[in-house]
Amino acid sequence: MENIARKQISINLEVMDLLNAQIAKEQHASSVYLAMASWCDQKGLLKSADFFYKQSEEEREHMMKIFKFINDAGGAAYSPEVSNLSNAHEYSSLKEVFEATLEQEISVTKSIYNIVAKCRKVNDFGTENFLQWFVEEQMEEEQTIRDILDMIDLMGDMPLKFVDERIPTE
Repeated sequence: MENIARKQISINLEVMDLLNAQIAKEQHASSVYLAMASWCDQKGLLKSADFFYKQSEEEREHMMKIFKFINDAGGAAYSPEVSNLSNAHEYSSLKEVFEATLEQEISVTKSIYNIVAKCRKVNDFGTENFLQWFVEEQMEEEQTIRDILDMIDLMGDMPLKFVDERIPTE
């Protein structure tokens, strides 16, 4: 006999599909940040490596938060496949790494906004409420990366070690 709790889901099915796609984006971001951490480690940029190791963990936490939410709402979360990481280990500068990071974060922000818009369209208030944390988180993430890029620009031709020492790890 089918579980009665799973027959009644409190999440819109179209929204659930978008959230499953978001799970894949979060996992992909986690993997890209892990590759960036490796690049930084190989260059001796230890603060930057630490920053990206933490970013990788954080993106995985985001993925798991969404994954659990879907299942708790009676839906079905899917474990994502990670692909398209071939260029994630190739950068010419620390600035390029952070520029790619900003692009990644903007992409995630747009995706979250798209899901919120869909929630509003289909009156999925519970999911919209859940996603407000992600909206705020993305604003903070983008601002942090923009601040780092501004600092890199201000430091100009300073030795890379001086730049790396100023990367926030908290």
